[in-house]
Amino acid sequence: MNQLTLMAGIGFLLDLLFGDPHWLPHPVRLIGALISCLERKIRACVPKTKGGELFGGVLLVILVTAVSAGVPVGLLLLAGWVHPHLCLTVGSLMCYQLLAAKSLKAESMKVCHKLEASDLAGARKAVSMIVGRDVDRLSEEGISKAAVETVAENASDGVLAPLFFMMAGGPAFGFFYKAVNTMDSMVGYKNERYLYFGRAAARLDDVCNFIPARLSAWLMIAASGLLGMDGRGALRIYRRDRKNHASPNSAQTESVCAGALGVELAGDAWYFGVLHRKKTIGEAKRPVVPQDIRLANRLMYGTAVLGLLLFGGLSVLIYGVWFV
Repeated sequence: MNQLTLMAGIGFLLDLLFGDPHWLPHPVRLIGALISCLERKIRACVPKTKGGELFGGVLLVILVTAVSAGVPVGLLLLAGWVHPHLCLTVGSLMCYQLLAAKSLKAESMKVCHKLEASDLAGARKAVSMIVGRDVDRLSEEGISKAAVETVAENASDGVLAPLFFMMAGGPAFGFFYKAVNTMDSMVGYKNERYLYFGRAAARLDDVCNFIPARLSAWLMIAASGLLGMDGRGALRIYRRDRKNHASPNSAQTESVCAGALGVELAGDAWYFGVLHRKKTIGEAKRPVVPQDIRLANRLMYGTAVLGLLLFGGLSVLIYGVWFV
């Protein structure tokens, strides 16, 4: 087995076993700190015009991705110079830190447990940790829906897409993707502050997620059938509602999850006190309940395993089975 496949595979297993230890500094936080630092410095240098903001946003993307991918390359070269097995170990740990399957499940299940204990205030606080919308108005169903949507969308962003990039090019590609994804989450907003400055990051995130999001959706359709969920419904809703989102990628896995569970997701939501009108995804055959959070996580895990097998197989096919 080649090193790329082995590093990503070991990282995947480590994530399933241990998740993200809270005591361990996460590299994505360092990327976030780098983005904030560079944003301040770039804004201080570029003109406060449309052209200046666009140029500054492009410069931010170039610098952040160069550093985020360059540091892992340097560490792997240094580790490989010491010993090939050390390179494998360091690369596997990097891949482990790029995946978020277990942490996604753990954080969403905190919401589920609070709801099952009839602790609505606690559930709102727990869901506020994983969504960006206002939570003070959310009912039990609204909280359940928000958690399910987060699991469905992040099945691609937090698990399948990083795995895809790692299988394609190792930890360096994985960190490149995480840098782009983190920039989009921090500056990719269509508001007064980031309309132009964040445009390059948002567009690059759309490009990077285009293939992984669609592969994730088809893998999730397959997983829904294998897990005894409504596979036909997943396929039908995917075909109908996969474009019901402002982002070209976000509704891909969300539509599959809605169809597999037989529920309606998305719709209007409040952000910073402002109501945003959004299309719905799926069909409201029944209310969304806390148990759906468990089912969404089960579907996410099944999709992740299928992704590991598919992407790993493609990696071996493309790069061969040699091991260095």
